[in-house]
Amino acid sequence: MYWMRGVRSRLREWQAAQERWKADMRAFRASEKEARRTGAEIPEQPGPPPTAFSLVPWLLMGLGAFSNLFQGKTPDPWVGGLGLLAFNSLYIYVAARAFVKEKRQATSTRVALALMAVITCGLAGGYGGSWLLFFPLLGLATGAALRGEHLRWAGAAVAVLAGAVSAARDGWNGLNIAYATWISTMVTAAILGLSEAVRELRAAREQLAHQAVEKERLRFSRDLHDLLGHTMSVIVVKSEAARRLAPRDMDAALAQITDIESVGRQALTEIREAVTGYREGSLGTELDRARSVLDAAGVEPVVGRSGAPLAPQTETLLGWVVREAVTNVVRHSGATRCEITVDGNAERVRLTVADNGTGTGTGTADEGPRRERVGGTGLKGLTERLAAAGGSLRAGPSPRGGFAVTAELPTEAMELLTSAAATEPRER
Repeated sequence: MYWMRGVRSRLREWQAAQERWKADMRAFRASEKEARRTGAEIPEQPGPPPTAFSLVPWLLMGLGAFSNLFQGKTPDPWVGGLGLLAFNSLYIYVAARAFVKEKRQATSTRVALALMAVITCGLAGGYGGSWLLFFPLLGLATGAALRGEHLRWAGAAVAVLAGAVSAARDGWNGLNIAYATWISTMVTAAILGLSEAVRELRAAREQLAHQAVEKERLRFSRDLHDLLGHTMSVIVVKSEAARRLAPRDMDAALAQITDIESVGRQALTEIREAVTGYREGSLGTELDRARSVLDAAGVEPVVGRSGAPLAPQTETLLGWVVREAVTNVVRHSGATRCEITVDGNAERVRLTVADNGTGTGTGTADEGPRRERVGGTGLKGLTERLAAAGGSLRAGPSPRGGFAVTAELPTEAMELLTSAAATEPRER
């Protein structure tokens, strides 16, 4: 039958939840033991899974009515027995749906509550005594199913209904039933609401932790791309220069080899700093490196800088632009001249890297036009970084020929950024 399949499905869900909880408890005990051994912070203990079985034991309040049926003290026992069976079935039905928001707010759940109210009024009004305790059970089911804006009015209505029926049956003692019904409604709703909020907060915290790990992974991969792409390009260019110079000028070749060693050592330092996330670039250092790389590649460097001193965060971002743009010039432009200019005022600073190349790759013919290749990972990442800092980055063919990369940043806005924000990874 359909309802039997539903019961079996609920049992399987409950068993699966119990297994997950046991696994979480085993992981918690292992983490707690490790934390005590190392002196680290003890993790939070996972609570038991929210299931309808936490509400089922309250049905024991109906044992008095069942005892009256069993002992033959109830007139029309078949009516009482069927009413008891119907109430318990509806109660379990509502309890099973109370822990899933969509099911809790469904019309069928509200209909089940209304039927419970009718059956409770009939049993309590007809028999009195122990049967009046079905009103607190009705309040408990109401609090479990109606959490939110309708709870206040529903709780008051159930309490008034319980008081009226109980007073008509047992006089002023019915006020105790009304109070117990109201308390069971509100307390159940408060406890279940708080437990649901705790679960949501815990899930949100886990999601934030996963996002932090993902952001750190993106930051590390982006920094490694920027570092290794530039460094390997420098090493390749200087190695080629040393190979060309070695047959005729050993001293010049040794100077290039010394530069390769220096670049390698610097790259190791920057990679270590990238791992810890504390690396800050210097625009002056990057301009000096750009001159050296362009000279070694046979490209004439023309560097000009004017304007007021820049904030460290501004220099960090502009240094990244110089590094990426010069790497593209060396690898893809085929240029013989590269101009790097930095000028700014009290509000904004502009960096331009322009070459006189053909805009095609220097390697194989199938590398394609540079205008199609330049929008790669490096410049896309820099565009997002500068946009987050209130700036912009433009890259494309120059009106004078060749290719140009132009970066603009607000000098004052950059002072509000921390170095962590300046290197925060962003999804590409």
